[in-house]
Amino acid sequence: MPALNLNPVRANRSMPPKHLADLSLAERREAVVALGQPAFRANQLSHHYFARRVTDVAEMTDLPASVREGLAAELFPRLLTTVRAAECDDGATRKTLWRLHDGSLVESVLMGYTDRATVCVSSQAGCGMACPFCATGQAGLTRNMSTAEIVEQIVSAARTSEAAGLGRLSHVVFMGMGEPLANYSRVVAALRRVTSPAPEGLGLSARHITVSTVGLVPAIRRLTEEDLSVTLAVSLHAPDDELRDELVPINNRWKVAEVLDAAWQYAKRTGRRVSIEYAMIRDVNDQPWRADLLGRLLRGKLAHVNLIPLNPTPGSRWDASPKPVEREFVARLRAAGVPTTVRDTRGREIDGACGQLAASEQVAQPQGGTEQLAHVRRGDSRKVAL
Repeated sequence: MPALNLNPVRANRSMPPKHLADLSLAERREAVVALGQPAFRANQLSHHYFARRVTDVAEMTDLPASVREGLAAELFPRLLTTVRAAECDDGATRKTLWRLHDGSLVESVLMGYTDRATVCVSSQAGCGMACPFCATGQAGLTRNMSTAEIVEQIVSAARTSEAAGLGRLSHVVFMGMGEPLANYSRVVAALRRVTSPAPEGLGLSARHITVSTVGLVPAIRRLTEEDLSVTLAVSLHAPDDELRDELVPINNRWKVAEVLDAAWQYAKRTGRRVSIEYAMIRDVNDQPWRADLLGRLLRGKLAHVNLIPLNPTPGSRWDASPKPVEREFVARLRAAGVPTTVRDTRGREIDGACGQLAASEQVAQPQGGTEQLAHVRRGDSRKVAL
């Protein structure tokens, strides 16, 4: 199937130089041989990066000092630079604003829980899906991120999680900026880096990886054939085409029935329950009849509904559903036999909760001794605190 080209990328941005994480283990061996080094150096470099989370070649003391600088220049270019970091929940929730090599800005969020540590990563700088309740989508797409730029967010989170006492990073959600399946080949390559055992990758369980999509049907079908048993999350937000055409414009191309059919095929192939993401928007998509319709669509399917209380964003005409309305929506779905939960809203204080990620560099405002980011625009309805 040919690659999707759904988003026009702004021409003034360029992809970064190649990094070790862009390459398969075989390609890494070829790269080090081309640099005049024995092939086993690729395994050494990969072990340091993926198993030890070391990115500074000066710390790779099993490599001859004479070759470290050259290897660093060719295989470890600087991809992400921290602009600002903010935290809340006594340090258990940490958001990082990154600058990419071309000046693009993206964000990721690390969340520590008693039983796991999760990072939410971006896959594009900006977003081209144009959902009207998403400031990131309204701003448009700057460019796709490279495989290594995606992986670097995860490796950085793994280092931070252990250093901060949050435990070993165990879960990754592709729910940051962008539409992951619109950057298909690089996201799938990143999934392979994350799930392959060391030294080829990080060795995380595919069952602990979630990839979100607004419903790019050809890409969902393509993912079904990849033999990657990650969790698929579909950002549905409406059970009927009339409303979803407005809330999720890609629905004008692939309707609700087509999206769900592709999702059920994915579930059948992988045995993984599909997560249906549904932002609760006051007086827009929270009516009882829509809960009943959603229940009928999902009844008997390998699916779970994740209701998302819409978090406040300045200047937006959208607002969260009242709690009584939310509770009735949950009750109706459960009465239909559909497992349903309401998403955690951790990270609101640092604009790191669901619906609040958008990379915008502003003056940080101290509050209670913790530096927080002040944003002009905030983001994608699919941003998550899991």
